[in-house]
Amino acid sequence: MTSEGFWSNQEKAKAVSKKAADLRGELETWENLKKDLLELKELADLNEENLREEIEAKFVELEKLFSGLEFNTLFAGPHDQSNAIVSIHAGVGGTEAMDWAEMLFRMLTRFAEKKNFNVDILWESRGEEAGYKSITFRVAGRYAFGYLQSEAGVHRLVRISPFDAEKMRHTSFALVEVIPELEEISETEIDPKDLRIDTFMSGGKGGQSVNTTYSAVRIVHIPTNTTVQCQNERSQQQNKETALKILASKLRHLQEQELAAEKKKLRGEYKSAEWGNQIRSYVLQPYQMVKDHRTDFETPDTQGVLDGDIESFAEAYLRKQIGESDRWAEANQE
Repeated sequence: MTSEGFWSNQEKAKAVSKKAADLRGELETWENLKKDLLELKELADLNEENLREEIEAKFVELEKLFSGLEFNTLFAGPHDQSNAIVSIHAGVGGTEAMDWAEMLFRMLTRFAEKKNFNVDILWESRGEEAGYKSITFRVAGRYAFGYLQSEAGVHRLVRISPFDAEKMRHTSFALVEVIPELEEISETEIDPKDLRIDTFMSGGKGGQSVNTTYSAVRIVHIPTNTTVQCQNERSQQQNKETALKILASKLRHLQEQELAAEKKKLRGEYKSAEWGNQIRSYVLQPYQMVKDHRTDFETPDTQGVLDGDIESFAEAYLRKQIGESDRWAEANQE
């Protein structure tokens, strides 16, 4: 950060500065914990009865803090510290499904706010009446992908529809895609001949010139039929650079998914991420329950979850992933 020309690339400099601040904060937390533990030990060594309640209260406080720090050790994946690119797509069901997509967007952005992550919308296609047909956004922050990878898959909602005059119970689906953002495009080679690049007029809110010029970019990787769109920047070149970066991240993630699927097939556990294979159900009627079908973790606090309290689901998912990795390593050794 003290090197000459560090701030010549504003976007990269801000990202590095944020990472440095996060690291300092994490280190400071560990140092404060060590200091508090030493002070607590000194109090305990006095062995005075009138200090018992104070010591017990302080112990509970430090135990809770340590539990939060221990959670970070679950981020053992190669991309867990990376930013995340998240896409949400409404399933069949028209307005009801598009509203559900917007509810999921709100849930994930609320979670990001609680973690002090930055959220930038890269692409959005709004529904005619409500919600989103699809939306793609970047979540930037330390461990963003580590936390949000547990959200990838089909989410199922059961509720009394606010769009149904007869107040019937409806089931809606939405697909959430989560990939880690690569720091450099060069990490994944893309042959320009494999790309089809289209430009068109941006939609959405936007500011001056955003909706009046052909600044939006759509890139299709022909061999894999992978499509990326970006419209958040004012210039076509900026949108193209962002779209290429996301495409590179998607292609790398696709390769890693194929390897992971092959391992699961060998274990007889493979299940494709298709409609019908929902990862989580949110039941608001006739009872209140959110259940993750991969880990069996569940909670009746549906409102809390929809307000962004999803860390428990992430922890259960990460612990299961680590357990599966350990079993895979043991099987290979045998």
